[in-house]
Amino acid sequence: MTTAADILNTARSRVYEETPYAGAVTPEEAYALLQLDAAVKLVDVRTNAERDWVGRVDIADTQHGAVQWATYPGGLPNPDFLAQLASQAGKHDVLLFLCRSGVRSRHAAKLATENGYPHCYDILEGFEGDKDADGHRKQVAGWCKAGLPWLGA
Repeated sequence: MTTAADILNTARSRVYEETPYAGAVTPEEAYALLQLDAAVKLVDVRTNAERDWVGRVDIADTQHGAVQWATYPGGLPNPDFLAQLASQAGKHDVLLFLCRSGVRSRHAAKLATENGYPHCYDILEGFEGDKDADGHRKQVAGWCKAGLPWLGA
């Protein structure tokens, strides 16, 4: 049986010299971690509009946080990102950062790590994954494509 420690060890093996955070997990590994350890927190860094209009991860509210990396409308960096993160997570919590396709989550994991959160992990592929040949998401990779629980808009 796979344990939370096994998954985190695998995630840490995905760290490269230029990766300034603890590691990276697949959507399936992220979901398994959330099931195995109630203290693990998923931090959705998409905008409120994305969560409202596209959907959100369906997990226990105690494990689900939401801190916009950028604001909507406008896409400006959220100047209160770290303060909002601090209100939802402790410095030593295991934090899994999620965005649409895995870009903002990397930035969020990096910033959080640089500010004293040592257990930050990027969720690879994000919620919707990259676009397919027709420009549609949720078809190639990501939380939704993996068939993990989510609530539609």
